[in-house]
Amino acid sequence: MAIATIQPIPQLDKLPKTLPLENAVRIELVDGIPIFRAASTVQERIQTLLDKQGESSLSPKEIYELDLYEEIDDYLSFVNRTIRNLQISPQAQ
Repeated sequence: MAIATIQPIPQLDKLPKTLPLENAVRIELVDGIPIFRAASTVQERIQTLLDKQGESSLSPKEIYELDLYEEIDDYLSFVNRTIRNLQISPQAQ
């Protein structure tokens, strides 16, 4: 029997000012498991920053914004892993 270890939920200190307060995250079902993903507008902003970073250097404000988006991505990944593990765990028993 597999025992799931409980990990502390990461804490976000700030959100990017460019993050829309509504419609920032969408939920998709993958094999019956809800997966949280950034909305297309958020993904477009991240891609814009990444493209600019590849072509030239970002301003300190843009670097900070991209770092905050990375934190949100890490958070959503944690939530998605936790949900997936909780869903899979009972099936393994």
